[in-house]
Amino acid sequence: MTCRRFTMPMRTRRSLPEVMALAGDVFKSRHIGPRAEDVTDMLGAVGVPSLAALIDEVIPSEIRLRHELSLPPAKTEAQFLAEIREIASKNAKYQSFIGLGYYNTITPSVILRNILENPGWYSPYTPYQAEVAQGRLEALLVFQTMVEDLTGMEIANASLLDEATAAAEAMAMMHRIRNRHAGSANRFLISATCWPQTIEVVRGRAEPLNLEVLVAPEDELTFDDRTFGLLLQYPDASGTIRALDDLIHRAHKVGAMVSVATDLLALTLLKPPGELNADVVIGNSQRFGVPMGYGGPHAAFFATRSEFVRQMPGRLIGVSRDAHGSIAYRMTLQTREQHIRRERATSNICTAQALLANIAGMFAVYHGPDGLREMAMRVNKLAVGLSQRLERLGIRQLNRFFFDTLRLDVGSPELSQAILRAADEARMNFRYATETEIGISLDETSTPTDVDAIVRIFTETVDQRDHRTHVETEAVLPEELRRTSDFLSHPVFSEHRSEIQMMRYLKQLERKDLGLDTAMIPLGSCTMKLNAATEMLPVTWPEFGSIHPFVPLEQTKGFQAIFGALERALRAITGLAAISLQPNSGAQGEFAGLLVIRAYHRLRGDERRDIVLIPASAHGTNPASGIMAGMRVVIVACDADGNVDVRDLANKVTEHSDRLGALMITYPSTHGVFEEAIVEICEIVHRHGGQVYMDGANMNAQVGLTSAAAIGADVCHINLHKTFAIPHGGGGPGMGPIAVAAHLAPYLPGHPLVPTGGEAAIRSVSAAPFGSASILLISHGYITMLGGEGLTEATRIAILAANYVKFRLQQHFDVLYTRPNGRVAHELIFDLRPFKGTANVTEQDVAKRLMDYGFHAPTVSFPVPGTLMVEPTESEPLAELDRFCDAMISIRQEIQSIADGVADRNDNVLKNAPHTAETVAATHWQHPYSREAAAYPLQFVRTNKYWPPVGRIDDAHGDRNLFCACPPAAAYEDPVTTDSTRR
Repeated sequence: MTCRRFTMPMRTRRSLPEVMALAGDVFKSRHIGPRAEDVTDMLGAVGVPSLAALIDEVIPSEIRLRHELSLPPAKTEAQFLAEIREIASKNAKYQSFIGLGYYNTITPSVILRNILENPGWYSPYTPYQAEVAQGRLEALLVFQTMVEDLTGMEIANASLLDEATAAAEAMAMMHRIRNRHAGSANRFLISATCWPQTIEVVRGRAEPLNLEVLVAPEDELTFDDRTFGLLLQYPDASGTIRALDDLIHRAHKVGAMVSVATDLLALTLLKPPGELNADVVIGNSQRFGVPMGYGGPHAAFFATRSEFVRQMPGRLIGVSRDAHGSIAYRMTLQTREQHIRRERATSNICTAQALLANIAGMFAVYHGPDGLREMAMRVNKLAVGLSQRLERLGIRQLNRFFFDTLRLDVGSPELSQAILRAADEARMNFRYATETEIGISLDETSTPTDVDAIVRIFTETVDQRDHRTHVETEAVLPEELRRTSDFLSHPVFSEHRSEIQMMRYLKQLERKDLGLDTAMIPLGSCTMKLNAATEMLPVTWPEFGSIHPFVPLEQTKGFQAIFGALERALRAITGLAAISLQPNSGAQGEFAGLLVIRAYHRLRGDERRDIVLIPASAHGTNPASGIMAGMRVVIVACDADGNVDVRDLANKVTEHSDRLGALMITYPSTHGVFEEAIVEICEIVHRHGGQVYMDGANMNAQVGLTSAAAIGADVCHINLHKTFAIPHGGGGPGMGPIAVAAHLAPYLPGHPLVPTGGEAAIRSVSAAPFGSASILLISHGYITMLGGEGLTEATRIAILAANYVKFRLQQHFDVLYTRPNGRVAHELIFDLRPFKGTANVTEQDVAKRLMDYGFHAPTVSFPVPGTLMVEPTESEPLAELDRFCDAMISIRQEIQSIADGVADRNDNVLKNAPHTAETVAATHWQHPYSREAAAYPLQFVRTNKYWPPVGRIDDAHGDRNLFCACPPAAAYEDPVTTDSTRR
């Protein structure tokens, strides 16, 4: 055999992005589930020749866009990652010692990989269906226990949006409680040493509620019967630690309540506010392992006395029992969220920061009480050593007692500026509180080398030698405020010391949950679409994660480039003129949008315009946000087809013409339909001087096909955690930027420390200037990789998927609302109410039975009681849509067997669902149906069985026996929780 030698032609070496582009790696095909042939089959099933024809039947022609979205061409995943790497490099790498509630921290690798970067933790939904959310619920209970222990309070919620928002919620709660029975106390006092961003947000919340806010130094605060509350910071913004007992006592003497903002790490060494007799304790858990991320997302905490539990905002996780007597967790007290009370709401909070709360809680599990105390001691000792060395240079340190923050008086503005220049050259950020005062905050990551570098800056600037001899190394804290009580004594905080134990604990929790990594989550109104890995990757890069939110803007050129691109894209998508990225949830977006409208009317002399019209079908946050914005809510009726009753709207607009502020409307409607009269509705409101606020919850049916501007809206919020792929995180985070028309742009929210907003900006609605900035990267990636055509195609497929599900299920379940031609938008509502009479089956029975088939339930009893609202999204492949439909059809047959008398009305697969592995494998089986029918109702279930970890949870037991901390180990053995274990 003769060997032939081949000479390979020379090839130009290509970069990875170029190779991927040549390979046709189009992100659209990764994000959108149905293949081309599947789309053809789905179109045939719903009876239209093309997607264009379907969209013509779904969206009124009057509001259709006649142009393509003006966005850059789509990039591949590799191209996006290469580009975002380059953008990330534009953020300056400084060490920030600014403090003010934000600190460098180390996310333990086992938590980073197994929670923050894990779709098993970031892709599930809010735990309304508790049986398939036991892992997250247990983790949130750990967070609550951690907060209760460290703050010394009796009860804590499962997190709020940020520290400033938590302070505002505390103010509102204290006002309600103080004036519940009698009285008209209307004055709220704030110590001038609270975080400036907190003061700003609290003032912004108080103003529309006509609450008087007085900010003053603590020694100038006066109390009388007009005072309902007080906010203190401990340690304060300058870093000092002082006793609060006298102030708290003086407030209580006049019947006022006291909220204390604090630092969890400091509380490992300091007497907790609960022991100082505080009524509410709030703060930010960010320094417990959550990157700063230029401002968020981070989990705020909120703790109070048990007597106020029913007034507390946000979610509360409690312990209950399942149908078999086993411990089970759930959101307690009717899920706790006040917005469910609609116009009677006391808060519009509709989300939490579950993912970040879980990280913070597990940070405490990882380190344990001893590890946290040692960490705090190390920080304090470094701060003490730094103080000693700077004082030897002649720099006055004004804090007698402090934890991590020094307050330095450098004597002159010139020296302060010289230090600023030297620090900038050394790539360090300090806080320049006044012309002569500088703040320096150390943290978990600080080292002796960092202290040397800081001292060197001052040494060179003041031209003095650094004498390091006899530097104090012991912690210096006021004796009367040293902590003596134990904390984190529950075994969960001591049993997971090794990484293998920690990893197994996290995996054990993860496996109890059902997320998008397991199956479709067909929740209507919530848009549980793919959260692509490429979108998620940059969030944990240090170039984004390590940036303090209050650094100079010139250090954040990478972030600013992303914000600019995202704002341009959102302007193109909504058709509106300006964007604020500050609101850090959808409900915060509603609140901000209404405040912008309110400011617009007031600046034009229309202070009487305080009426907001809201359709009866609206999500509960709409009326709740209206109340918070100081508006009077007037409900507009819906007609028999679920649309806004235009006649009722016209009558109420006319009745309130001179006081009409706004209409809030969701489009497509909360009922999943593009209403025909939307343009007329907006015109009616505008003719009478009102503004139109469009709730953007259903924007996944709009993008590229219609827009807020096309229907006539003046402002809308954008749920980035729905339409634009930010994951729901098991109950948070979210982001709700607002888009406004040009005449409203001057009123976009500002910030006290970083320039944002318009020339007539409303006060901040969030602690950080750009909200939860780090997760904006996700939506930027989603838009960048889909491009205008891909975004529009995603909308078309979402609408096709909903109409396909309707086609498959409409013969088995009544569809409640459609357009006159029978079409729905991107979601639809199935009416299950008839089965209550025929088979004793409720929508909850169907929701629990779906768990046996391996699916999370659709949205239950919203917006209509007794119904299921389904939204399949564009990401689910046809095979998964069919599996869901097969499961629903099978359940319908199970219902029919009950109605026909074949199955028992009370002891059947629906009433006993979900079925756990333990019950199916039990020795005794006393049900009239088989174990196989319980566990494997369809063949596809066998191949990928998800076992619910608990049976159906007894909600009433959890409310009767309120217990909201980690139960003792003995409780897992005893089926009855005794009084001695309650908290």
